Amino acid sequence: MDLYYSDEDLVFRDQVRAFLASHLPPDLRHKVRQHLRLTRDDYVRWHRILAAQGWAAPGWPVEYGGTGWTPLQRHIFEEECALAGTPQVLPFGVNMVAPVIMAFGSQQQKDYYLPRILSCEDWWCQGYSEPGAGSDLAALKTSAVRDGDHYVVNGQKTWTTLAQHADMIFCLVRTDPGVRKQEGISFLLIDMRSPGITVRPIATLDEDHEVNEVFFDDVKVPVANLVGQENRGWTYAKYLLGHERTGIASVGRSKRELAFVKRLALREQKRGRPLLDDPLFGAKVAALEIELIALEMTVLRVLARGDAAPGPEASMLKVKGTEIQQELTELMVEAAGPQALPFDPAYLAGAREHAVAGDDDAAPLAGHYFNYRKTSIYGGSNEIQRNIISQMILGL
Repeated sequence: MDLYYSDEDLVFRDQVRAFLASHLPPDLRHKVRQHLRLTRDDYVRWHRILAAQGWAAPGWPVEYGGTGWTPLQRHIFEEECALAGTPQVLPFGVNMVAPVIMAFGSQQQKDYYLPRILSCEDWWCQGYSEPGAGSDLAALKTSAVRDGDHYVVNGQKTWTTLAQHADMIFCLVRTDPGVRKQEGISFLLIDMRSPGITVRPIATLDEDHEVNEVFFDDVKVPVANLVGQENRGWTYAKYLLGHERTGIASVGRSKRELAFVKRLALREQKRGRPLLDDPLFGAKVAALEIELIALEMTVLRVLARGDAAPGPEASMLKVKGTEIQQELTELMVEAAGPQALPFDPAYLAGAREHAVAGDDDAAPLAGHYFNYRKTSIYGGSNEIQRNIISQMILGL
């Protein structure tokens, strides 16, 4: 997309590439490019490398430790990180709760939490979904009852990503059960070490421990940890979800994965020729690449508007971005053929000797395919996103 970049943007891109070439640890690059599982230490290590450079939170205002980059420069940075194979900077702190604290939090909350998010001193998780309150998030039942200078929280959250590592959880709770369901919700910041919190793992299809159930039994939370006004949490939740859904598009990561598919398809043979030369398979790859180019153009149009917060178009980016991600995993499995069938969690965790038939490319693909079934569900299911698009963009 050089055609759309100014000379200044191209100089910036070269600076980012030089930094990544010299600072990205080879073991992290290998894990990401080969679809292996990352540990907590892997994520923290990369976050702190970026923090030392002042690049951990490109989207933040400069006064809070941001870079001052333009939206296009942030896009370039994220794309170059994805193409290089860096671990993701986990969004829960930097890209989700931090913007809410900046926009609606107290000065005390900003002064305390934002530096700790920037340095990765605190690992955050998201307390939104509940049994019976997933796509219909406003139906949540976890309660917070005011008792002096504390709230007493009771209830359950589910599908809580990486909660087993978290120091803090930002949580939607019901503070007024007697009003319309969207109007009785508040936004609390809760210390995961608080008495009464229990975290239980949920084994996903790829046998990974990525998501959890989180139970709250008479958990005391200081009123000072309420963000904004009581019963206004639904407004803050929607603001946060706009930031989450924009990031889910992951154009740079999909570009990297498309290159991986092409490499596989050039190596694998069909009737004595590279699979990529097969008309049917080649047509699938070409069609997906066209979709990815169209998605990138849409992202660039959104960035060109320069809005401080994303609107309903974030739902478009989420739907199309996750569909492309899932199709890429399907093409990987198809390209690798029978070598992609064995499923070996030990290899995904980094045990090289478990690689099936010595094929580092194919061994992780079954687990990777299974894991990516989630993308059309998290961040608000794609069915819900289509409702948002139809109502708020098309006016139906």
